[in-house]
Amino acid sequence: MIGLISATAAGAVARDRLAAAWPDRTRVYEGPVGEAVRTAFAQCEQLVCFLATGAVVRLLAPLLGDKAADPGVVCVDEGARFAVSLVGGHAGGANALAGEVGALLGAEPVVTTATDSVGLPGLDTLGLPCEGAVATVSRALLDGEPVALETEVPWPLPPLPVSPHGSYTVRITDRSVSPGEREVLLRPPSLVVGVGASRGAPAGEVLGLIEETLREAGLCPASVAELATVDAKSEEPGILAAAERLKVPLVTYSAEELAAVDVPHPSAAPLVAVGTPSVAEAAALLRGGELLVPKRKSAAQPAMATCAVVRRPGRGRLAVVGLGPGARDLLTPRAAAELRRASVLVGLDQYVDQIRDLLRPGTRVLESGLGAEEERARTAVSEARLGHTVALIGSGDAGVYAMASPALAEASDDIDVVGVPGVTAALAAAALLGAPLGHDHVSISLSDLHTPWEVIERRVRAAAEADIVVTFYNPRSRGRDWQLPKALGILAEHREPGTPVGVVRNASRPDEAGRVTTLAGLNPATVDMMTVVTVGNTATRTVAGRMVTPRGYRWQESAQEEAR
Repeated sequence: MIGLISATAAGAVARDRLAAAWPDRTRVYEGPVGEAVRTAFAQCEQLVCFLATGAVVRLLAPLLGDKAADPGVVCVDEGARFAVSLVGGHAGGANALAGEVGALLGAEPVVTTATDSVGLPGLDTLGLPCEGAVATVSRALLDGEPVALETEVPWPLPPLPVSPHGSYTVRITDRSVSPGEREVLLRPPSLVVGVGASRGAPAGEVLGLIEETLREAGLCPASVAELATVDAKSEEPGILAAAERLKVPLVTYSAEELAAVDVPHPSAAPLVAVGTPSVAEAAALLRGGELLVPKRKSAAQPAMATCAVVRRPGRGRLAVVGLGPGARDLLTPRAAAELRRASVLVGLDQYVDQIRDLLRPGTRVLESGLGAEEERARTAVSEARLGHTVALIGSGDAGVYAMASPALAEASDDIDVVGVPGVTAALAAAALLGAPLGHDHVSISLSDLHTPWEVIERRVRAAAEADIVVTFYNPRSRGRDWQLPKALGILAEHREPGTPVGVVRNASRPDEAGRVTTLAGLNPATVDMMTVVTVGNTATRTVAGRMVTPRGYRWQESAQEEAR
């Protein structure tokens, strides 16, 4: 819950805007300001104070305890010009909250955390439990000191400016080890504990077995991602209590699923009891991984609990990102976030240049030239399979004549894949031309490098006969100058010479140029590979110099009839 506190009418106006926008996330604290701050600080995970920064500092000072547990506090001036992350920037989420508040109120987020100020992710904001010399190693990263990254368990991370060797270390490990003086340990959720239990098994016996097993195997409880068992034990109190104590979810599988898993120690007892020869080992192994600790029983007589431990490395992540048509303000916030998240960026060199300034320090950039699309797709998938967070970029929307298709053809279910949509050249051009895509429309590439011309021609002819608005991509190049006239000729068999045609070059870029002409008036020699050509249908017309394809609303038809 986010506590909202204000002292004046002006502050209350901004406060109430937040409360209205986030009714389920916020609570307004009325009354004397000092008392309101103290109460909210005790009850809420975060605070937004519409007060002077100095006043908030004085009110908070006696309340501050542990920065890992204190609420995050954002201070907003009464004019709602600035949203200042004051306390708990990382652990309390105040930095992110300042951004959210700023976006909602139109205020400038102010974040002074050292790592955020220079574009580095804080070691305590990576979503993994961390321990050790966080401040010392963070300072080393900020100062450009060599910091080594030791990866005992592959796990996707955002970019960090690390070196092969260094006097400071960031180590990703699920082993139960203590950090060195200049070391930070990151604990990935890489361990799955499979659990079996007899009916009524005491919670202490189940939890004790798990803790003893992890301790003897030298494994860290903070890296336990989940407990796993058979569906029949989903309500077993001892297992539920153990999951609650470890603060991890309990995942269950059917007996049929578990019976299909090959395990080293099958047993007749669980087969009779729940219908599978293995519960602990099978549940831990079902989604893959390395069996670190085979099935073992609790020490009680008779033993009422079993467990097994599997290490499941982190899955690499591939984001296929559309950059839009070129203008920075048409790059979506989601795309920008993925670029900053990626530890590896793969892309065409000219596209990399467009967004290089958005990348965080430490991002590894793998760029190549025109014609290397297959190589880029394979490289991106390969890097993701190594456990990295990868962004594969393309112009426009990555799924439209771009990199999503070859990349997804290479990828399998061993990595996570996300698509980030982008504004296409066709859409950017249409916005400049007017509303040419107001009804059914199709995009056709005239490049025959990957598609035989016979197929392209058949598609153009089908669009012409169906009276669909057509946008041509890759319409003409130096070595390919006859396809556009041929395609226009096919359309001319079904459309009048005066049919509006829009021609846009470098849509949304500083040198963009657009014009509306006609099917008969278009000179193909004025078109190149940086151009998209949109040909209207038989209903498309020019209104005040803009292309308009009617949607076909009945009220429009009635108005046109009345005008006649």
